[in-house]
Amino acid sequence: MPQLFNADTGQHIGEISEAQLQFLMDQMEEEHAQDQDYYLNAGLLEAWRAQGADVALLELLQQAMGNQAELNIRWAR
Repeated sequence: MPQLFNADTGQHIGEISEAQLQFLMDQMEEEHAQDQDYYLNAGLLEAWRAQGADVALLELLQQAMGNQAELNIRWAR
């Protein structure tokens, strides 16, 4: 299963499903084919929520973001 990490600290955020990973990959701009890092902010999470994104994924990302305005994440298998 794919794992999410805080790209700045290396802290493990949690495990996500393949479908949740595909959502992130579809939504985020990738700089190259092997890009596994994404920049998130609170506004982006709210936009995804309004679009009906997976609630469990949004809650995981919101929890990881805490009271910060932004978060850099990376994924790995």
